[in-house]
Amino acid sequence: MTAADLDEVFGVELSVYPHPWTRGNFADSLASGYQGRVLRDDEGRLVGYFLLMAAVDEAHLLNVAVRAGRQGEGLGRWLLDKVAECARTLGMESVLLEVRPSNLRALKVYEQYGFTEIGRRKAYYPDHNGQREDAIVMRYVL
Repeated sequence: MTAADLDEVFGVELSVYPHPWTRGNFADSLASGYQGRVLRDDEGRLVGYFLLMAAVDEAHLLNVAVRAGRQGEGLGRWLLDKVAECARTLGMESVLLEVRPSNLRALKVYEQYGFTEIGRRKAYYPDHNGQREDAIVMRYVL
């Protein structure tokens, strides 16, 4: 992922998340040296991406998404393969992520991939009705 990808990345972000990152969040992540990758289709359209932060011996998957019209095609698993590959290259031992309990589709993908729940962060995410939603913290051992 480069700065040139950010308009497309942000467009996908807006289309799939009820509380999306800002374009500035992505720009700041790249400026901080976080690892990002994009997935493009045969026509060059961006269909998915991820951002990964390395910290000591574990990588934190900060953001991952697949364009709404392309979900269910195995692209999320492909991106997770690239996350694991990137983390291994950086010398990491595991990958951590947070996910909303209400994001059942993502939970299923993560569990099938081999992520396991290791904890919860109470009231971590803003909710659509002004309340807060917990985050499930998951780990994948490389």
